[in-house]
Amino acid sequence: MKAPVLRSLLIGGKWRRAATCMPVDNPFTGELIAQVACATERHAMEAVASAVVGAGQMRDLSTGTRSAILHRAAAAVERASDRFAQKIAIESGKPVSHARREVARAVNTLRLSAEEAVRLTGETVAFDSMPGGEARSGFYFHEPLGVVVAITPFNDPLNLICHKLGPAFAAGNAVVLKPAEQTPLVAVMLAKLLLAAGLPPHALNLLTGYGDQFGAALTGHPDVAMVSFTGGVRAGERIAAAAGARRLAMELGANSPVIVAADADIEKAAGACVSGAFSAAGQNCIGVQRIYVHASRYDAFRDRFVALTKALRLGDPLCAETQIGPMIGAAEAQRLDGWLEEAVRTGARVLAGGKRQGAVFEPAVIENAPGSTKLVCEEAFGPVVSLFRYEELDDAIRQANAPDYAIHAAIFTESLRDALYAAGKLQAAGVMINDSTDYRLDAMPFGGAKRGNMGREGVKFAIREMSQTKTVCFNAA
Repeated sequence: MKAPVLRSLLIGGKWRRAATCMPVDNPFTGELIAQVACATERHAMEAVASAVVGAGQMRDLSTGTRSAILHRAAAAVERASDRFAQKIAIESGKPVSHARREVARAVNTLRLSAEEAVRLTGETVAFDSMPGGEARSGFYFHEPLGVVVAITPFNDPLNLICHKLGPAFAAGNAVVLKPAEQTPLVAVMLAKLLLAAGLPPHALNLLTGYGDQFGAALTGHPDVAMVSFTGGVRAGERIAAAAGARRLAMELGANSPVIVAADADIEKAAGACVSGAFSAAGQNCIGVQRIYVHASRYDAFRDRFVALTKALRLGDPLCAETQIGPMIGAAEAQRLDGWLEEAVRTGARVLAGGKRQGAVFEPAVIENAPGSTKLVCEEAFGPVVSLFRYEELDDAIRQANAPDYAIHAAIFTESLRDALYAAGKLQAAGVMINDSTDYRLDAMPFGGAKRGNMGREGVKFAIREMSQTKTVCFNAA
C-alpha cells in the first residue's frame, strides 16, 4: 500500500501541503509509513504571523477558558490512547507497552497544565516597606510572553510536546511547534485534538520538515518571544545563535550516573538500573549510563545486572512482550556501535550484548572502560551502560560529576547520612535516592545543572518560564 502524503503544515487553523515532502519510516521494519510536508522559510514567516494573531486570542481568554480547553484535550487524548500508543510505537520504535505509559503521562501533563492555568496568581507588594512608599500600594500578576517556538525530540514524541504546549497555553501564549523529523505524526494527531477541544485557530501552528531549512528564520524571527528546545547540544548551539537576545529554555542532554553503596539493596538497585538504562532503547536524557559500585558489592551487582540485561526481550515494538525495540534509525545504532568498538579497543570488556542488526542494538554492559572514551564522557543516548568500582564515596561522586552534562544523578544506600551527603555533592538538578536516574514526575521541576542547559520544565515551573510579571502601583498621595 502506498504511503499517504499528509497535509501536515498547520498555519492559521488550516492544514496544508508543501512543494516537497519528507519520508517518515518505521525504524524497526524500515517501511515507509507516510510522507509529510517540508516547511520552508516562507512557511515559518506565515506561521509566526499567525501565532501573533493567536497570542492576542489567547491573551483575551480567561484562565478558566484556557483550563477548560486543556481539560478537554486531556480527555480526548485519553480516549484515543490506543491510537496514540500504536502511532508512537510505529514511528519511534518504542515498545507499545512503554508507549501506553507515555500516553498516560501526556494526559497527566495536560491535566496538570489545566490545573495550573488557574493557579498562576500574583501577590501584593509592600511598597511602604521603604521610606517614601507609605502612600503607595499595589500588586503584581503574570501575563503571557506572546509567541513561543517549541522544538521537540523523538524519544518521547507525545509527552515532551505536551510539556511545551500545555504550559504555554496555560500561560496564555501562542505556539509554533516544530516536532522531531523522525516523529511528526503524533504531533499532527495531537494538534487536531487541541483544535477540536476549542483552542483558537491561530494559537497553534505546526511546521514539519527539516529544521536546517527554516529553523534559523523561525527562531530568529523578531516576533518570537521565547524558544523552548529539547535536543542535542550542537542543535542547541545553532538555535541559541539564531535566537539571539530572547528568552531561551533548553534541555540538551546528560550522562546520568548512579552510585551503588556498600549497604545498598543489590536486587532493587540492579532491577531499577536495568529499567532506567534500557527503556526506550537507552534513548533517554535521564537514562542510566554510568554505574559506580562499591568494591565490596561490585561482583554481586555486576552479575545480577548482567543477568537481568540478558533476560530483556528485544523485538517488534508492536508486540506486547517486547521490552526493547530499535533505536530511532540504523545510523544512530551504527554510531553507537562505533563508540562501543572504541571502548573495547582502549581496554573495555563487554559483559553482555553489543550486537547490532539494522536499528536494533542489543543492550550492552561494559566494564573497565577508560574515562576518556565517548561512552563514558559523552551522552551515549543508546542502550550501553558502563560499570565501575569505587572504594570511597567521595571518589565515586568525583567521577560521577566529571562529564559536562547533568540532569539527574542517583544513589542506592540505606544510610540517610550518605544519601543527604551525596545529594548535596552530586552536580545534578535532581538526585534520586534508591531509585534510577530515569525517574521523573511530570509535576516536578526538571532541567539541567551544567553546561548548555537553561530554564526548567515541569508544568508549574514551565508556566512561569513562559510568562512574565507585571507590577501595578497606586500612589494615593
